[in-house]
Amino acid sequence: MYLNCHSYHSLRYGTLSLETLVQQALACGATSLALTDINTVTGIYDFAKICRKEGIKPVVGMEFREGNRLLYIGLAKTQRGIGELCRLLTARNCEGMPLPDRAPDFQDVITIYPLSNVPQQLGTDEYIGIRPSELNLLVQEKWKSLLPRMLALNPVTVSGKKEYNLHRILRAIDLNVVLSRLSEDACCRTDEYMRPTGELMEIFGEYSQLVANTARVMEACDFAFDFKTPKNKRHYTGNREGDINLLTGLAYAGLKKRYGEKNRPARERVEKELRVIDELGFSGYFLITWDIVRYSNSMGFMHVGRGSGANSIVAYCLGITDICPLELDLYFERFLNLNRKTPPDFDIDWSWQERDVILQYIFDRYGKEHVAFCGTNVEFKYRSIFREVGKVFGLPKEELDGLATQPMELHDNNAVVAAVHKYGKMLEKFPNQRSMHACGILISETPITDYTALEMPPKGFPIVQFDMHVAEDIGFEKFDILSQRGLGSINDAVKLIRKNRGIQVDIRDTTLSKGEMRCNDFLARGQTIGCFYIESPAMRGLLRRLKCDNYPTLVAASSIIRPGVAQSGMMKEYIFRHNYPDRFEYFHQVFEEHLGDTYGIMVYQEDVIKIAMHFGGLSAADGDILRRAMSGKGRSLSALQRVKDNFFASCTRLGHPEVLSREVYRQIESFAGYSFCKAHSASYAVESYQSLYLKVYYPLEFMVAVINNQGGFYRTEVYVHEARMSGAHILNPCINKSGYETTLYGRDVYLGLMLLQGLESRLAEGIVEERERNGDFWSLEDFVQRIPIGIEGVQLLIFIGAFRFTGKSKSELLVQARLLLVNFKPEQRMPLLLREPAKEWSLPKLERSYFEDAFDEIELLGFPVSCSPFDLLQTTFRGDVMVADLVNCHKKQVRMLAYLIARKHVPTKRGAMYFGTWIDVKGDYFDTAHFPDCLERHPFKGGGCYLLLGTVEVDYHFPTLTIHKMAKLPFIPDPRYNHDRDSQYKIHQQIREDVSMTHRAPYPQAHEIGLPRRKMG
Repeated sequence: MYLNCHSYHSLRYGTLSLETLVQQALACGATSLALTDINTVTGIYDFAKICRKEGIKPVVGMEFREGNRLLYIGLAKTQRGIGELCRLLTARNCEGMPLPDRAPDFQDVITIYPLSNVPQQLGTDEYIGIRPSELNLLVQEKWKSLLPRMLALNPVTVSGKKEYNLHRILRAIDLNVVLSRLSEDACCRTDEYMRPTGELMEIFGEYSQLVANTARVMEACDFAFDFKTPKNKRHYTGNREGDINLLTGLAYAGLKKRYGEKNRPARERVEKELRVIDELGFSGYFLITWDIVRYSNSMGFMHVGRGSGANSIVAYCLGITDICPLELDLYFERFLNLNRKTPPDFDIDWSWQERDVILQYIFDRYGKEHVAFCGTNVEFKYRSIFREVGKVFGLPKEELDGLATQPMELHDNNAVVAAVHKYGKMLEKFPNQRSMHACGILISETPITDYTALEMPPKGFPIVQFDMHVAEDIGFEKFDILSQRGLGSINDAVKLIRKNRGIQVDIRDTTLSKGEMRCNDFLARGQTIGCFYIESPAMRGLLRRLKCDNYPTLVAASSIIRPGVAQSGMMKEYIFRHNYPDRFEYFHQVFEEHLGDTYGIMVYQEDVIKIAMHFGGLSAADGDILRRAMSGKGRSLSALQRVKDNFFASCTRLGHPEVLSREVYRQIESFAGYSFCKAHSASYAVESYQSLYLKVYYPLEFMVAVINNQGGFYRTEVYVHEARMSGAHILNPCINKSGYETTLYGRDVYLGLMLLQGLESRLAEGIVEERERNGDFWSLEDFVQRIPIGIEGVQLLIFIGAFRFTGKSKSELLVQARLLLVNFKPEQRMPLLLREPAKEWSLPKLERSYFEDAFDEIELLGFPVSCSPFDLLQTTFRGDVMVADLVNCHKKQVRMLAYLIARKHVPTKRGAMYFGTWIDVKGDYFDTAHFPDCLERHPFKGGGCYLLLGTVEVDYHFPTLTIHKMAKLPFIPDPRYNHDRDSQYKIHQQIREDVSMTHRAPYPQAHEIGLPRRKMG
C-alpha cells in the first residue's frame, strides 16, 4: 500500500528522515515499504539497510516530476531497474532532455501513473495509482475497465499538521515566495501521511482488487543489493593477472631508481606489499592512480601524494608519493592489510591551476559513463535556516540579518519570530541542496548510472546523488584529486627562476631541501611566511618553541598543530618534553616502547592505534574502527562506544590502574577526526621544505609566485612586504611593464594589473594582450586609441601611476584624459598606418603631495606602496623596543608601536581572546596575546597602527607580548580631500587586517587536564 513515500531527500519537499519514515511504517503494521523520492535516489541505500534491520521489505524507486507536475512513479523490480530510472533522470539533468510525459519502455521497472497523466494505453508493467480521495471517481464508466490495472496509492510526505506546515515552508523556500503567495498545487495534499494498514484496508474495502494488485506489485519488486562487492573499476589491463604483472614490473623498476639494486629491506618490503595488494585484488586501483600521475608528469605538472597512501613503498616506487616509508618507519598495515576489505584511497594534490586538466584526463581516459564526482548533502545551517524561514514569513532584510547573525536569546520576542524559531529548529540537519564533494572521484567498473542518477553542477563535471559515506557503504572507494595554492606557488617559482636566472631547479628532488642547513636555520627561526602549511602565526610560534631544525621534528610539528593534539593538552606537553627530555617519565613502558620517537606523546593516528592495541589490548578490528573515526570516515557511534567498552574491560584484565586507563582513553578520544597519520604529516613536511628552499635561495621569485597564486594564510600586502624585506624594489602597476600577474625584472617587482581594485579582469588581460601583439604604448593617447576603455578606467590607471613612463604628472594626465575622451567615439579606435603626433597642451603645474600617492594606492590596491604605513602616522614615536630586543625582555613591561597584520579569535571559558600578529617599523614580525578582560577595555578597531603596552613572555625561546593596553593611532588626513573634511578619513577604513575565527568549544586549561609527567603503571 505504501508505494509512494517521500523522505527529506526530496529536497525542500519531504519532511521525514529515513529513520522516521521506517519507524512510522513499522508502527502502522507495514511489511513492505517503497521509497520514491522526487527526482533522486539519494536515500535508497541507507533506506534498504534500515528497512532490513527492522524486518520490513524495502522497495526503491523514484517519483518523476517536472516542476510541480507529477508525471509517474517508477519502482525498480531489480537492481537493473534502478539503472533504468537513473539513466532517464541523468539524460534530463546532464543533457537537458525533458522528461517524457509517458515513461520509456522500461524492462525492470513498474510504472505508476497518477490519474492526471494516464496514457491512452498501458504497457505490461504500467499501472494507475488511485488515492483514497479519488475512489469516488471509479464509478465513472471510463475507469471501470481499467480496475485490473489500478493500485491503492497512499502517498506519504508528512506526519501530521505540524509537519504539513513545515512542508509548506519548505515549498516556499524552494520557490522563493512568501507563504501567503504559495499556490496550492505547489504543495502535497493534506492527507499524505502514513495511515495504519487496517485503516487503508477499510478505505479500499470496496475495491479489494486494487489492494491485491498492490500486494502483487510490491512482491514483484526485489532490491537485493550486494553491498559487499567492490564497485570500483577492477582492472587496469583488463584482467587480474595482467594487473599484478604490470604493477610488479613498475614497482621493481621504481625500486631500482629509488634505492639502487642492493637495498634488501626495501626489496623485502616491496615483495610483502605486492603479495597483500594482489591478494586483496587492489592492483587495478594502484595502476589507475599511477596512470593519472604518469599523465601529470608527462604534462610537466607537479603533484603531492599524501595521506595514508604514503605508507606504501610500492606507491613510493611508482612515483605516486615522495615519502620513503623506511626512512620514517611508516608501516604499510596502516594503509592496507588483509583485514581491510575496501580499497585504499590515495589523496593527491595538484596546483589549483592544473587540477582541471587532470580531471578532464580522468573523465576522458575512463569514460564519462564510468566517472563522476562524489556528492555531498548540504544541510540547512543556523544562519541559512533563520534567514530562509524568516523570508518565508515576510520579514524585512534588516530583521533577517539580525536573526542570522545574533544568538537566539537576542532575537525579538514576538509571534512571527517564535514561529521562525519553531520551524527553524525542525529544519536542523535537513538536507537543503546537493553539492559536489571537494575532491572525491568515483571510477566504476560498470556504468555509474547502474547505481545513481547524475547531476551537472555549474563546475562542469557530473556528480552522483549520494555522499562519500554511502559510496563506501555500497562498495566504492574514491580517488581524492585535490588542489592547493601552495603547489601553484612552487610551480610558478621554479618557472620564474628558469626564466629570470636560467637555472633549472629540480624541486622534486626532495634531498635538495630536507637536509639543507640554511633552510633548517630559517625553519628554527620561524622565517616561513609564504611557505606551505608552516606560515601561520601558530605554526611559526611552534617552530620557534621547538627550535625545529630538521625533517623529523617538522613531521611531528605538522601533526602537533592539529586541534586534536592541542585539545588533549599534548601539544604543550610535547614542547616541554622536546626541550627538557630529562624531566619526565613515560606513563607506562608501552609508551616508551612504541612512542619513544615522540617522547611518549600520541602525535599521529598510528600512535593512537598502537596504544589502543598494545596498551589497551584491543583487536585489530577495533583498531580499524578507531582509524576510521579519526579519518572522519566512521559514522557508527555505537561501534565507537563498543570499542570504548572493550578498551576499559581489556585494561582491567591487563591490570592497568583505572586512573591511567581513563587518562589514556581521554587522549585517544580527543584525537578523533583531528589528527594526521604520520605519512600525511611527512608529505606536508616535504612540501613545506620545497617551498622553504625556494624562499631561502630564490626569495624574490618565490614571493612573486606566492603573490600571483593569491597567497595563502595572509593577504597580498603581507607577501608584498615580505618581498620587500627580501630585497625587492616594489613598483606600482605600469601598462608597459606589468602583466596581468605581478612580474619580476631583476630586483624590480611590478605589481600585477589583477591587483587593481575596480579594474575589470577582462580589461586588464586585454591591455597585456594588446601590448604583446603590437608593442609598448607610446603615450596616453596611443593607449586610448588601442584599448576599449572609458574615462573611469583611464583615471584609475592614472591614479595608480600606470602612465608614469610618459614623464607627466598625474594632474596633467587627468586633464589630458578628459580632453582625449570628451568627444571620443569607439569606432575611431582602429589600427592606423600613420599616426598623427599627439596634440600637446600647455597645462598649469599642479603640485601633488608625496602622501597623495600613498592614499591613491590604499584606495586602489588596499595598501600603500610608495611609503610605509608608519610614514602615514601623525606621531613620530616608533616604540621603546623593537622585535629584535624582545627575547631579552622576559617579564618586562614594554611599549611598542606596530602595524597589525592578522588576529586569530580563540574561545575561552572567560570569553573570546585574540592572538595578534604585527610588524614593527623595521618590518619584523611579533605576536601578542589579548585576554577577554583587556579586550573589553581596549578592543581591536580594524587595520592600522597601534600603540601597545604589555609584558613580554618568553616561552621556550619564543617571545609573546601579553597586552595590558592598546590604542589605534591616527593616520594623517587624506591630503586629496583638504577641502572636504567629511572625506578626509574615508580611505583609512580600507586599511585591512586578516581575521580568522575559531568555531569550537574552549580547550581545557593545563590545570584542568592535570597531565601527569610521572609513571602511572
